[in-house]
Amino acid sequence: MRVRQVHHAYRRRVVLRGVDLQLREGVIAGIVGENGAGKSTLLKILAGELRPSRGTVLHRGRFGYCPQQAVLNDALTVRQHLAFFQAAYRLADVSYAEEIMDTLEFTGYVQEQAGVLSGGTRQKLNLTLALMHDPQVLLLDEPYQGFDWETYTRFWDLAARLRHAGRSVLIVSHLAYDTERLDELWRMDGGTLHRQETSRP
Repeated sequence: MRVRQVHHAYRRRVVLRGVDLQLREGVIAGIVGENGAGKSTLLKILAGELRPSRGTVLHRGRFGYCPQQAVLNDALTVRQHLAFFQAAYRLADVSYAEEIMDTLEFTGYVQEQAGVLSGGTRQKLNLTLALMHDPQVLLLDEPYQGFDWETYTRFWDLAARLRHAGRSVLIVSHLAYDTERLDELWRMDGGTLHRQETSRP
């Protein structure tokens, strides 16, 4: 993914001021910044949900997007969500989704309606739906909110497997947790990205 001079404003409030970013294959990258810094706006632009005021976003292959607020239908079960996205992605089966669910340990919830799931379990479903078509680029907005510690570590194991498979993972968060797990890190400040050092060897 290549991002060149992306600007965005909500009427007179300028949020992004010429963002440049290149996301290489097989990396886990992070963007951190204070709440309201424009991180979610940038992610929506990268995912194609929002059109920038100026600038370009180029990417190759499939991409997955996991927004901060899970977009789920509370009346549908987990299995029905999988079937809906299977049709949308035109997948032959949901075996990869089931593999992700097994990794995140919530296969026992397939018959539960989304409306009765806890916040952490909803987020597991949110992540599974973003990943089930095996995207080359995965965009994650605060992906582990509501996770307990065990699920949190399982999430990072999953991210490492994606990196090993040559996938690119971009994580947006307001806190710079676990920077040793990241290959690249940027801080968003003043509407632009600034490269930061990571502790990854």
